[in-house]
Amino acid sequence: MSGKILSHEDLLNERAGLRAAGQTLVFTNGVFDILHVGHVRYLSEARALGDALVIAINSDRSVRELKGTDRPWTKENDRAEILAALRAVDYVTIFDDVSPRSLIARLLPDVLVKGGDYALDQIHGREEVEAAGGRVLSLPFVEGASTSEIIRRMKE
Repeated sequence: MSGKILSHEDLLNERAGLRAAGQTLVFTNGVFDILHVGHVRYLSEARALGDALVIAINSDRSVRELKGTDRPWTKENDRAEILAALRAVDYVTIFDDVSPRSLIARLLPDVLVKGGDYALDQIHGREEVEAAGGRVLSLPFVEGASTSEIIRRMKE
């Protein structure tokens, strides 16, 4: 599994190999703090859009900046390992910025996806991917499957 967790440089090398082989790379990103059925369905749908799926997860530091000091509940290396264990996932990388835009601009995936809770104009990296000829999609949101909702219920 750890062979699926890559540095940005190793991921860029994998991307070059996929491109040379004529294979499509699908990219998504997020926190993935508490894995739930919505994540699993979403990642399976994303993987079906290409030959390989990469998930870029926010570092613990960037999660705190985005979600507050009580998050993440699961440390970045543990989140990466859990995601790498999924059959649908080919690669996992960790990014430290609040936005994955710079990583996306370097990687230029063929397909960029986010969950249905994001409108196309809210998806970071959209302009770069579309300018390079790629597709950007917002996949259906699974109602009732939300990390924030799970945490809220746990705190009650």
